[in-house]
Formats: sequence, structure tokens, C-alpha cells
Amino acid sequence: MLTMIPKQARERLKDIYPQDAISHQAEDLVAYGFDAAAIAPESAPEMVAFPTETGQISATLKLANEFGFPVTARGAGTGAVGAAVPVHKGLALVMTRMNRILEIDRDNLTALVEPGVVTGKLQEEVEKLGLFYPPDPSSLHVSTLGGNVAMGSGGPRAVKYGVTRDYVLGLEVVFADGSIVATGAQTMKSVVGYDLTRLMVGSEGTLGIVTRIRLRLIPKPETVMTATASFAQVSQAARAVAAITSARIIPCALELMDRGSVEAVEKLLQAGLPAASLLLIETDGPKEQASMEMSRIEGILREHGAEGVKTASTRKDRDLLWKARRSMSQATSRMAPNKINEDVTVPRSRIPDLISRLEALSEKTGAPIISFGHAGDGNMHVNILTDKRDEKRYAQALKTVEDVFRITLELGGTLSGEHGIGLAKAKYIESEIGERGVEIIRAIKKLFDPNNILNPGKIIPE
Repeated sequence: MLTMIPKQARERLKDIYPQDAISHQAEDLVAYGFDAAAIAPESAPEMVAFPTETGQISATLKLANEFGFPVTARGAGTGAVGAAVPVHKGLALVMTRMNRILEIDRDNLTALVEPGVVTGKLQEEVEKLGLFYPPDPSSLHVSTLGGNVAMGSGGPRAVKYGVTRDYVLGLEVVFADGSIVATGAQTMKSVVGYDLTRLMVGSEGTLGIVTRIRLRLIPKPETVMTATASFAQVSQAARAVAAITSARIIPCALELMDRGSVEAVEKLLQAGLPAASLLLIETDGPKEQASMEMSRIEGILREHGAEGVKTASTRKDRDLLWKARRSMSQATSRMAPNKINEDVTVPRSRIPDLISRLEALSEKTGAPIISFGHAGDGNMHVNILTDKRDEKRYAQALKTVEDVFRITLELGGTLSGEHGIGLAKAKYIESEIGERGVEIIRAIKKLFDPNNILNPGKIIPE
């Protein structure tokens, strides 16, 4: 049974952390009581700690186990499912001061980092050396690598390069009893025992707290080409995506934005985007290969009704297009008092079916649905616009979420491609993995964290 942090434990926490690294000030408690999902903002922690080294975290978890209070680790708070929200109060463990790039190994193409390193910062540093770290969540200039590991983050380049878990070679993890364990290896191959590294990636801080990350790097692509294609109907764009995949072409990125999301971001940025549904396409690699792939893609786009295909001729043009794409979530948030953002994923060949069924669902329910996302790997962000002040409208939006999930599973998809489960999707998890699947997850949680002190209330429905 979880408890509040007792006075004795509070005093001992002050012995673990210097004065400027532990707080119970109201402003800190509020600041670390929510994440980008804006779920349960009343769930402020009782205390906040800012560790700078692994030993502090180990001592903290030993103390938490002794007194039975919960610990919720968090990075920059950019998550979209409430995974960083301390719903059982306790201690918020903010990892952002553990922000050192410890090593970039140019010989073995790896990097060793602390969890508070900002994703975009690592990308900048390795690219100076001709190397490349592909995972690129939309929040890459804010989100931390520890958060990316905890949530199993993806991004536009996942269609060609994969997601965070594909680049994690090994971890240093503090488990619930305070023990410190190294998982994985520095090598490209390792099959010693169960794969604890893969288990930790995407576990949302419920099994252990990551304190070091060994990442795989690859050579930086020689060339990048970026283009947009506009379509009168989003269904045409969706069919073009399926055709590109069917043609065995794997671009670096293949993003779909419906007309509503394009209009929203154009209102925000005035980026000069056409009033149409768009595909944002990127190829990379040797110059001849990138050019050849883009040429083949352009042909497919025109065959499927593209009204205009435009190539970004300068780095500035390319950066503006990506700024527009990465601002989609922010822009669509301005279209209604509230929105529910889901990231469902279906097989790439079923993207046209997903889009058509979402359009029909919106027409049937009257709930406005705006869609954009990583169509190249089947991962779409489905945004349902609503207003929590209108009880009837909000209830309809929540019912629409259930319909979106039902449609996704009927198409052979999954309820989350990169956002994770957190609080937002916990009650739906059984619909995908079944009752026995939930039982196994509960058993794993119990094995790693018998006193349920690590980020309780996430992934597994309570």
C-alpha cells in the first residue's frame, strides 16, 4: 500500500540531495505535476528532486522501498499520454540535470549519454563528426533521450531507420530495490540471457530508472532531398502512400497531413502551404540514389492525383517545411478548447482504409477529426476536437476514441505507435493484448517492483 512521504523520509531525502536539488515549493510541485497530455493536473508530487548521479537515485529508491512512497521519474515532460504524471503523488525525480554526453565512440559508432541529454543536442554533436542518430520525435529540440527510451519514441525517419529501441545497445538501470544493473553491451551483438534492454525500452519508468544509455550510431547520409505533394482529397494522398510502399521504395520520411491540419499550421506559421492535403517526402543517401528515389516517388504521386509536387531547393525551405510539420500538434490544439490526440498505427497498406473510415466516423458522430502523421510506417496521429465544458460533446469525443481504437484493431493495427500507454490508454490495453497479456505484464511489474513504488498507475489499468 503506497503512502505519503513521511517526515523521517523527507529529512533523509535532504541528506541525499544538496539544498538546491530538492524542493517542496508550491511552484515546483505544480510544474512537475503534469506533462504535455494535460491529464490529471491536480496530481502534484509532494516533493521534487533533481539527481545528478546514479548513487543518489539508488539511495532514493532504497528509501522509497523502506517507507512505501511512490517515485515518478520524468524528463522534459513532452509525453502525450500522462506517463510522467505523479498520480499517487510521492516524489517526482526530474532527470534533466543528468545531461552529459559522456562519450562519442567514432571507431565503434556508439554514444554513451545520460538520460537528461536533449535528443536534438546529441544529433547536432554526432553530425559534426559525420555520424547520425536517426530517431527524431517532433519534440526533439526539447525532449530528452531518457524520456525517449522510457516511451519508446519514434519520429518521421522511423519509416527507413526505425525507432528508439532499434538504437539502444545497453543501459545502466537502477531497479526498485536500489540495485544498479548494466544491461546489454557495447557490441552490435549480444544474446546473453533475457534481453533486459529491450524490456526496459518503452516501460515508462515502471520497472526501473535509466541512468546511462549506450546508443548505436550510423554514418551521416551524404544527401537529403525534400519535397511536398498536394492533393485535393486526403484519400488520394493515402493511396499514394500505399503505392509508394508497394513499389518497394523506402523514403527517409513520408508524412501525411490532411487539409484541416495544413490549414491549422498555416494559420499559425504562414508557411506558404497550399490549402490542400499534403505529403511531405524525404529521401537520403548517396546523391544519385536519393535523386533516383525521389524521381520514382514523384511519378507515383502524379499517377495518384497530386496537383503539385514541389522540391525544397534550399536548406531554409527544407527547415520551414519541417517546422510546419513539427508544429502540427501545437497548431491543431488552437482549433478547439480541447483535443484528444491518439497515435494509432496500421499496416501501411491499410492507411487508405483508416483514412476513409475516420472520415466516415467523423461524419457519423459529428466529432471533428484531424489526422496527420508518419504515414510511411502506418503511424497516424488522430486528433478529435472537443470541449470539456460541454459534457455531451466531450462524452461523444470519448466514445469516438473507442471507435478509433476499434477501427484500428479491425485493420490489424495497434493502439500506440510511439506515444506509449501512460494514463491515457491504460484502460484500453486489454482490447489489444488480451486478459492473459495483461496478467503477464502485471507479473513482470510485480517481479521488478514488488512494492509498486515506480511510477504506479501507468500502463497497467488500476
